[in-house]
Amino acid sequence: LGARDLPATGWDAVRRARAPGRPRAGAYLDAYFTQRVALLGDRCGGTDPDGMLCGFGEHAGRTVAYAAQTGTATGPAGYRTATRLIRLAERLGIPVLTLVDTPGAANDAAAERQGVGAAIAELFGVMASVRTPVTTLVIGEGGSGGALALAAPGRTWATPDSYFSVIAPELAAAILKRGPEEVEATANQLRLRPQDLAELGVIRTGDQLFPGTGDRRSGEPM
Repeated sequence: LGARDLPATGWDAVRRARAPGRPRAGAYLDAYFTQRVALLGDRCGGTDPDGMLCGFGEHAGRTVAYAAQTGTATGPAGYRTATRLIRLAERLGIPVLTLVDTPGAANDAAAERQGVGAAIAELFGVMASVRTPVTTLVIGEGGSGGALALAAPGRTWATPDSYFSVIAPELAAAILKRGPEEVEATANQLRLRPQDLAELGVIRTGDQLFPGTGDRRSGEPM
């Protein structure tokens, strides 16, 4: 994509990722798959259908597993369901597509009681060791470890209306004891725009998104 299609500043990238009208996970999945079947539950008694969509879909006659964040804070059951899905896909020899879109993991008391930290850590381990191909597309907010856990090492792309950072700019400003008026400047310093991520080698650019399918639909990653 040309420079005019990319966010001018870090804060511009954050604003675009948070825009209510941008495409969400459901739109990407509907555009890519001709049909799909959901996988629900983390086998620990929990579900997170509002925070993580998991299942299997068909594209061009090929089955692909998917784990897609929906733009909200992902709960522990969502991370455990994604881990369950990826392990199942590995056993079946099915490639996996993950869509990253969350301001961060749920951090309320209920999430802490349900082991959100351990669930994220387990997903990190699975993503680092899984043998089946995993491809990641950052489609919106990529905030903190709650987003990083779903990113495939070496096979992550990003759309122009997304950002990806180890911490949200508001939280980074707070840690640095900066006032609310400095949040925008902090976002610019985090190098979280798609073009910054490409320069840093965090995301890939220019080559084919889904190996073996000849497809670069659903948001045209940079």
